[in-house]
Amino acid sequence: MTASGDLLIDAFGRIREAVHEAVDGLSPDELAVRLDDGANSIAWLIWHLTRIQDDHIADVAGTEEVWIAQEWSERFELPFSRRSTGYGHSPKDVASLGGISGELLVEYHDAVHERTVKYLGTLKDADLGRVVDDAWTPSVTLGVRLVSVIADDLQHVGQAAFVRGWLERP
Repeated sequence: MTASGDLLIDAFGRIREAVHEAVDGLSPDELAVRLDDGANSIAWLIWHLTRIQDDHIADVAGTEEVWIAQEWSERFELPFSRRSTGYGHSPKDVASLGGISGELLVEYHDAVHERTVKYLGTLKDADLGRVVDDAWTPSVTLGVRLVSVIADDLQHVGQAAFVRGWLERP
């Protein structure tokens, strides 16, 4: 393990904590609340941030996504492709996560978190400079990709926390 590995594990651990806090104790109906017809629900935000983390970590690690390998796609029974991560979803797609339990969302997130931490534990500082996507200019390195996932996840879990705060207002 390296200092950068420890730092990345800490960042992903903070995301995990925030996911648990955003979902804890909410009913499927509360998790499905959208502030307007075009807004994302807590359920969709948590599912999406977890799918992005799962997809991106599997890609850089050269493994199959937890979503597919552990048959989470079957457990969620969503009406879109099992490869879907939520990118480009319509309001109708967002609404399709109504009825999803907090337990299911957290269990999937925890499974992805476990895989993420396992992968991060294998990294050396020099690995962070490895190019993982040359479709961009400049090319995307592993370090940049991991920071991008962290930033995206933190934004979405923050949005979920905002919706939860709105739900809990007197």
